[in-house]
Amino acid sequence: MPHLQQLYPGTAHVVPLGLDRADDNVAWEYAKANGFVICTKDADFQTRSFARGHPPKVVFLVSGNGPSREVLMLLTGHRDLLLQFDGDHSRSLLVLP
Repeated sequence: MPHLQQLYPGTAHVVPLGLDRADDNVAWEYAKANGFVICTKDADFQTRSFARGHPPKVVFLVSGNGPSREVLMLLTGHRDLLLQFDGDHSRSLLVLP
């Protein structure tokens, strides 16, 4: 997480927030209320994004169940794209391979 904090200040993981076992709706509402973008491998959030729009925005990772370092590489390697997506008020979903 320290690497992500440097690139994306304010980044938080669900575990320290107590949301790792929370219902998807609770996590969605928390992200919405606190200005977070949800970064997930859970297709339910992709579906929710289609149905509800944003906020919160959703970054859907379709890379499968790989180690955390793969997620870190995706998020660091696509930083410009992610920042562009965050600033685009017309888009609610970004899919990263």
